Formats: sequence, C-alpha cells, structure tokens
Amino acid sequence: MINIKEDERLSKLNHSCAHLMAQAVKHLFPDAKFWVGPVIEEGFYYDIDLGDKVLTDEDIEAISKEMKKLAKDGKKIVRQEISKQEALEMFKNDPYKLDLINNMDEDNTVISCYSQGDFTDLCRGPHVDSVKELKNFKLLKFSGAYWKGDSNNKMLQRIYGICFDNEEDLNKHLQELEEAKERDHRKLGKDLGIFMISDLIGKGMPLYLPNGYVLWRGLQNYITDKEIKYGYKHVHTPDVGTKQLYETSGHWDHYKENMFPAMEVDGETYVLRPMNCPHHMVIFGNDIHSYRDLPLRIAEVANDFRYEAAGACKGLERVRAMTQNDSHIFCRPDQVEEEFKSVVNLIMEVYGDFNVDVSKFQFRLSLRDKNSKTNKYYDDDEMWDKAENALRKVLTDMNLDFFEAKDEAAFYGPKLDVLVKPAVGPAVTIPTVQLDFLLPKNFELSYIDENGEKKTPVVIHRAILGSIDRFMAFLLEETKGNLPLWIAPVQVKILPVNNEYHLDYANEVLNKLVDADIRVELDDREEKVGYRMREAVMQKVPFILVLGQKEVDDKLISYRRRGSQDTITVSYEEFIDLLKQEIKEHK
Repeated sequence: MINIKEDERLSKLNHSCAHLMAQAVKHLFPDAKFWVGPVIEEGFYYDIDLGDKVLTDEDIEAISKEMKKLAKDGKKIVRQEISKQEALEMFKNDPYKLDLINNMDEDNTVISCYSQGDFTDLCRGPHVDSVKELKNFKLLKFSGAYWKGDSNNKMLQRIYGICFDNEEDLNKHLQELEEAKERDHRKLGKDLGIFMISDLIGKGMPLYLPNGYVLWRGLQNYITDKEIKYGYKHVHTPDVGTKQLYETSGHWDHYKENMFPAMEVDGETYVLRPMNCPHHMVIFGNDIHSYRDLPLRIAEVANDFRYEAAGACKGLERVRAMTQNDSHIFCRPDQVEEEFKSVVNLIMEVYGDFNVDVSKFQFRLSLRDKNSKTNKYYDDDEMWDKAENALRKVLTDMNLDFFEAKDEAAFYGPKLDVLVKPAVGPAVTIPTVQLDFLLPKNFELSYIDENGEKKTPVVIHRAILGSIDRFMAFLLEETKGNLPLWIAPVQVKILPVNNEYHLDYANEVLNKLVDADIRVELDDREEKVGYRMREAVMQKVPFILVLGQKEVDDKLISYRRRGSQDTITVSYEEFIDLLKQEIKEHK
C-alpha cells in the first residue's frame, strides 16, 4: 500500500484536498473553525471545531457531495504571502489559527496562505493548481481528537480522507484498504480468540487467550527445536537487571529513553530489561573459553519491556511487553563469515517453513551516520569502520543483493535488516543480524587463542522471528487467520450429527486424535450440524469432521478440509496418517 507522504505528487494532492474538505465543511457549517490538516501516510485529515455538533455518517456524505460540487466548479488555488500582522488580522476570528500564528518566531515572518474561491486557509503548501484536480477522493472515517493531542483541551472533530489523480488508482487503493481490514491481526486476534488488550493491565501489554497461547507455545517450541539443530545452547535469564548492567553495556546512555522507569530495591537500582544481550554477555564471562570452544551460540526466548508511547501501541505489532527470539553468537574474527552465512541460511529455512516467499526478501545493510550529532552511536571510528567493512564483505561474498542505509544501525554496531514483504502494505523488518565489537569489549570478555594469549571475541546478535508477538501479527495477517495445520491452535473440530446416536463414537475418535498428539475439539452442543459447521468454518479450523450413522456403522471418518466443499471419507487410521504427514511437512 502506497505511503502518501513519500510521494511528492500525492502529498501535494492530498494536502490540497484537505483544504477542499475544509471549504466544503465551511459551506455546510459556517461557524466551523479549523486547527490543522496535515498529510499522513494514509492520506490526510483535518481537525475541526464544530461547537457542540458531533458528526454523523449523513454529515460525511453531505460534505463529500459538496466537495464534488466544488471540484467540478474548478476554482484556481492561489498562493499569497502576508506578514504576521496581516495574518493576525485575516484570522482574527479563528482562535486556532491565531494560536499557530502567535507561535511563529518573528514578527516579520513571511506567512503564506492559499485561497480557492470563497475560502482562504493558512498553509505552507505546496498545492495543486486547481480544485478540478481533486475530484478523485474518498472520505474514509471520522473521530474525535483533542486539540494538540491534550486530553485537557477541547475535543475537535477529525475527518480522514484520501485523494488520487484518477479513479482507477483511488478504487485500487480502496480495495487494498478493504483487504487490509480483512487481514488486520487485531480483528483476527479477537475473532479467533488469540489475544486481548486491557487498559486495566496496561497499553501495549497483550494477554494471550487459550488459542493464542497454543500458537505462542507452538512458535516457541518450533524455533527452539530449530536452533538446537543449528548448535545453539538455550538459557533462561531474569526479566530485570541492575542499572549498572546497562551502564556497563552502554545502553543506559544510549537507550534509557526507551526503558521503563528505574526501580529502587534494597539500595540498588533495577530496570525492566529492554533487550537480552547484557545478560548473555555476563553468561559468557562466567567461564574461561578456549579458541576451540568458539563459536558459542547462546539463545533465549526472553521477555523484554520497552517504553512505547501509548498512541504508538498497536495490537501485537507494537507493544511494551514482548517476547524475543534472541541469540548471541560469540566467535573468533575468522569465524564471522561462516556464522553469518549460517544465520542467513537459518532465516531462509524458517521463513520457508511458514510458506513466506523468501525470493522477495530485501537485505538492508544498516550503517551509522558519521555526521550524526545526536550521540546516537558509540564513539569509536576504528571500531565502526572495522565492523561495517566486515559486514559489507560478508554480504558481498555471499552474493546477497543488498542496499545500504545510513543512520539505521544499532548504537554498538552495523546490522543486516531483512525486509519481508507482507500480503498487504510495505515491507517490514522482522529478522535482524547485528555485528558487535563493542559489548564484548565493555564486558571485558575474552578467549584464549592458540598462542595462549587473551583475545576479545566478536558477537553476532540475531533474531529470526524477531519478537514472537510481532511475528504472530505478521502470520495472522499473511494467512488471513487461516493458519497452517502444523501451527493452528485447533487442528480438527469434531461434529457429531446427533448426540443421542453419534456422541459415543465422536468421543472415541476424539481420544484417538488426542493420543496421536492432534489438537482437537468436540462440538457436542445441541445445535443443528449446519450451524456448528458454519461456526467451525468461521473459526478457520483446518479440518472439520462430521460423524453420522454411516461413520458410526463403518468406523470411518468423513472430513472437510478448510476452503473446500468436498467431503472425504476414510478410516481414522488413514486420517491420522494424513495429519501427521502434513504436520511434518509444515503444511
């Protein structure tokens, strides 16, 4: 889905359309006053004071109709530059515009405004030449919004819209929006009983319901077993650490704004950990290591906590409490390339198991910006040059098609971000691989080389699923909730046609499936089988069994596969073999 802000033409078009909407509102509601109407990724919005009036669907329809009328009229959009004093006089009856003007720096500031017919608005621009260019728009939704985002201020009315150059592009975008609604993991999470968010618990703190925990545990077990095959050693560490731990790592100076507030306990300062690398550094430093011991691959499925602004929290995609599939590989410099290749191969294998098209992966080498004045990066030019060149060489030697991005690195080193293209929307970063020469130095880590001398290891940070929470959101949206059989919370639903005659056999089949480690549920409610079937379909269960008299008499199973109208009858031994084979093949 296109980002309107990043397209120069569409940004200008949507900015202009916000003014067109404001003009239409002013025609219908003459006392309306306007705050701001910016362009956003999804189009535009305008915040409007309508007094005691609360907008309705009928109002939005009327505004849209008036906008079409104005666009057809085709008035020119004219820019005018005025002084601050002239602006104060022009907008003297609009307290919101006066607030904007009075907050401008100097009295002699040149201010621009744009006029179209009988409507003039304060604005930097730029705008299109004529309102005739704005006819392909759609008002999408409306809501309340506090002035300046402050709940102590007045509630304004916010109207969202989108505008394109032609009807074809607009309709295409609207179709994509509908597709995105169907795939929204927040809706699917609710419908399928995966997770919930409660303000009583806290924003950005997901609660996993029974189906969600089955999925969560399945992902955890899958990635843990996969990592064991790749030679990882798993550990378990606390969810908190001392302030001193993060001062040692350097995170306290560079990352504390993203941490929860510190806690004082028994004269010591503790924080909820935002990442796991400091804990793993301490584990490595607990023992003496020979060069023969390396690489040492330490892994953990660990809880982390990061402070996100309340407005930024979004379902499982952006949370304050998360579970990271994390690992730190301690290796010799001569092992970096081999270990890096192994991580990339693991990424490809894992995402292949989830039927993600890895051929569409984008590889971004995220580097520091040498000219950054924000203290964002650890100050060691030699370390950075060494790390960036090492990672660039590995990517080149692997023949990976990558691009470089300045000012996207971690504070301690460059990283490879793997951008995964979802079914809807722009590519997102899920797997990451980071090269780190700093933390092992900060923690004074060492190994004994072949000459008996102490050397500092290199650390590779990597996360394959990223956070399990965010990966779950990705998986729900990618599959529309039609989760693959092997990971589905409920793999089989059993529906006896008539409890009086068929329930005993249904329980017999249930027990056979349970014994075969199949996740199965029996729906024996006194409802018509068609009603129960529709519910099972809505719950997106991969296999639905309907057991009637024929199945009871012949000791058979009749199943319907998700997405098919065909009913297939087999013995339950054959059915179990089918399930086990498909689970093994990650179908």
